[in-house]
Amino acid sequence: QVQVVESGGGLVQAGGSLRLACVASDTFSTNGIGWFRQAPGKEREFVAHISWNGGRADYADSVKGRFTISRDNAKNTVYLQMNSLKPEETAVYYCAVDRRPFYSGGLYSLLSIYEYWGQGTQVTVSS
Repeated sequence: QVQVVESGGGLVQAGGSLRLACVASDTFSTNGIGWFRQAPGKEREFVAHISWNGGRADYADSVKGRFTISRDNAKNTVYLQMNSLKPEETAVYYCAVDRRPFYSGGLYSLLSIYEYWGQGTQVTVSS
């Protein structure tokens, strides 16, 4: 059973930064990792994805230029650096393991391609 654990959430003022971390217990070095977020009353939305070897990173248009996803396979960890945060980005942030090993072909925003999800970490951006 793959375990996925997010950390790094918290309260930050608008314009501030946070770095989230996602640790996966298995299949880490062979699979891509995605970050999603879900605000109260809204659907879960795609934020970013990094391919299994770190060679490709994809972002939602709303976060391009402000968020950076990276991975350290030696530590089984994927990071999401979030800068210039906005109040409307207050949400629970989730990471998930892409079920397709050694894949860098796209379609990363689809929830169905992810097999294992963490419990999420709360990010609150105050105005």
